[in-house]
Amino acid sequence: MGTPGARSALPRATLWRPSRDDVDPQVKLRAVQLIEALGSWRTGEQGTVAGRSRVSALGLAPGLAGQAGPLLASADEAVLQVVDAQYGGILTDTASVLVVCRQWTRRADAVTAGGTTVDVRLSRAQPRWTVTALHPARPGPAASSLPPAARKVLDDSRIGLPPAARADVRSGHIHTTVLEAMLRLAGTYRMNLSVIRSGHPLDVFGTSRPSDHPHGRAFDVWQINGRSVVDSATPRRLIESFMRDAAATGSYNVGGPVQLGGGTLGQFFSDPTHHDHVHVGFRS
Repeated sequence: MGTPGARSALPRATLWRPSRDDVDPQVKLRAVQLIEALGSWRTGEQGTVAGRSRVSALGLAPGLAGQAGPLLASADEAVLQVVDAQYGGILTDTASVLVVCRQWTRRADAVTAGGTTVDVRLSRAQPRWTVTALHPARPGPAASSLPPAARKVLDDSRIGLPPAARADVRSGHIHTTVLEAMLRLAGTYRMNLSVIRSGHPLDVFGTSRPSDHPHGRAFDVWQINGRSVVDSATPRRLIESFMRDAAATGSYNVGGPVQLGGGTLGQFFSDPTHHDHVHVGFRS
């Protein structure tokens, strides 16, 4: 039994920092600093007005606070922990950084765990990148019933699902082929996912070609067997093995930091956007 009048404590968070092996560490740092500032506050600092002040202190447009969505939920206090930041796309002068986070909020004496993924859009500026827009994930409500594969994915301890990705599976909008591929890969690997459906750009960044993610036909993995894909110390053979095994599940589109040979025409690809994760896509 808790002590009468005691206030529930929020967990402690650590500041996220990009890997030195990243394509452009500073663009990720800029995106993450904004999300950390928006999603954490002490008593008396809640609300959009205070959020605007925290954004302004970073030298960014205060109006971005109005795009923060669930990050600025009504609560007395909040703590945000960034899980990972991966590219939704990176070009010469524009970028999309998908900031995956967990958030704990306190209202009176009750602490609630949550979190989301935010597609942070940036453009190159001097002396550093600037944020132009925020697109928080919108997973949708949980389905009243789920197929067996979805329930198995939710229960599999070898498949790490951050809040928005878990909500995607619960929504019932993820194709069975995707869920079954996750389960097959989890038989060999422990993997942490970053994005499945929500929180990802609608189109392949920099193009008008629809992405497979918003249709529930793809997932991204940022960590395999506890090793980050972006880390140069992660054995290339581990990443190559994972990519080939992902293709063996039926994926027509496997991207990562390594350009593999073999497979069907165009089945494997690599580019700067996929330097920090493995993308596994399906046609249906």
